[in-house]
Amino acid sequence: MHNEQGNDNWQGGNKRGVERKKHVTNRWLYALQIGFFGGLIWGGLRWLFYEMKFTKVLPGFLGEPFLLTSFLRSPWGLVIGIGLYILFSIAAAFLYMILFSKLRGPWPGMLYGLCWWGLLFLVIGPMLGMMKPVTEIGWDSLFSELCVSLLWGLFIGYSIAFEFTDEASREPVHSH
Repeated sequence: MHNEQGNDNWQGGNKRGVERKKHVTNRWLYALQIGFFGGLIWGGLRWLFYEMKFTKVLPGFLGEPFLLTSFLRSPWGLVIGIGLYILFSIAAAFLYMILFSKLRGPWPGMLYGLCWWGLLFLVIGPMLGMMKPVTEIGWDSLFSELCVSLLWGLFIGYSIAFEFTDEASREPVHSH
């Protein structure tokens, strides 16, 4: 591909030998963005699942130890709940970036989401009163929350892996 000066800018080089600078992503800012959008998207889906009665777990369950359940059921409580999920997702994205950013493929992210699901729904959540114990929560809630957690982990993990490993090399040659 030639521009007006006759330089060949295709794939970063040109006839004059001037090389283009390689873009370097700020790891912390990128993890912040992934965490924010992961929390917004999957927190919104959790709210939708709650409204459609797929789960009995409040969207603001992370605020349960600090806020009244009646408030978390209110419209402002739902907004606060999604906000808390966004903050949680940002922290989880930072942790993933620090510990696992070199892992490739979608599976590490899904396992990451599964680990968080287990930690929140089997250990911390019932212990802190964020939700009922797993034996009382119901199969619909467990499977719905598990699916959202897997997708949430996949979003965070694969987004970070794609940016900080050579995952783009798996893409077809002319896909970018």
